[in-house]
Amino acid sequence: MTADEWTLVGLVGLLGLVIGSFLNVVVHRLPRGQSLWGPRSRCPACDRAIPALENVPLLSYLALRGRCGGCGARISPRYPAIEALTGALFAALAWRHGASPETALWLTFAALLVAAAAVDLEHRIIPDELSLGGLGLGLLGMPLVRAAADVPLASAFAMSAAGALLGGGLLWTVGFAHARLSVALGRRFEHWPGEGEPHPRPGSLDYWTWFPGMGFGDVKLLAMIGAFVGPSGVVAAIVLASVLGLLFGVVWAAGRGHWNAPFGFGPALAAGALVVALAPRGWLLPGLG
Repeated sequence: MTADEWTLVGLVGLLGLVIGSFLNVVVHRLPRGQSLWGPRSRCPACDRAIPALENVPLLSYLALRGRCGGCGARISPRYPAIEALTGALFAALAWRHGASPETALWLTFAALLVAAAAVDLEHRIIPDELSLGGLGLGLLGMPLVRAAADVPLASAFAMSAAGALLGGGLLWTVGFAHARLSVALGRRFEHWPGEGEPHPRPGSLDYWTWFPGMGFGDVKLLAMIGAFVGPSGVVAAIVLASVLGLLFGVVWAAGRGHWNAPFGFGPALAAGALVVALAPRGWLLPGLG
């Protein structure tokens, strides 16, 4: 790499630290329906407004030894973890894709995935603002930047649309088939269909979108991933997510002491998608662009 390329990677990595700090706001406020733009961040223990010098990504956490500068309450390690992860991903994507308009979209893609994974890990939901907002960006933005790189515009739009339909469609099919099989076998789950409630009927929206063991947010997130990485990329992401999800599930269950501990699939989907975004062209599946 040249000196200019290293400079780009370093600057984009620093940008990632700043974006990671904002993602912490997103992860905390978006599931609670709070504004992302104000008021300024406050300590959840003492409600003290956090001054700018105590809000520098990573450095403030280290300087304060992981505690609030006012009341001394412990700060969740989730905050520096998201900042460091976003910074590392931004630097890696800049190294992988270089200085190009497409790189800006990949950075946005990574930020959306980090936020979605963190929210799903903590709340077991994936907000539509992240999945559907990212889906729209992938369907419109990726074809335009690919067209600027001499890919025919119609083919670029078709690639993003096919990826979104394949990703969302595959996961929806799995969830729908499992739901119908569960009904046929008379199975019930803690959350589905609910205490004293009948199974959803074909005339209700829940019949088509509410599945045992899987949130519909996963379907929308995988559609978003497909819009960015295309059909072959989304297949690779699903395979990787399946393996990573199994490993994560084992660790999650071991940490909680029982095998029935529920967890969101969003982090595994996000990790698989990010591997695809960082992989060399055609390395995971032939034709991956």
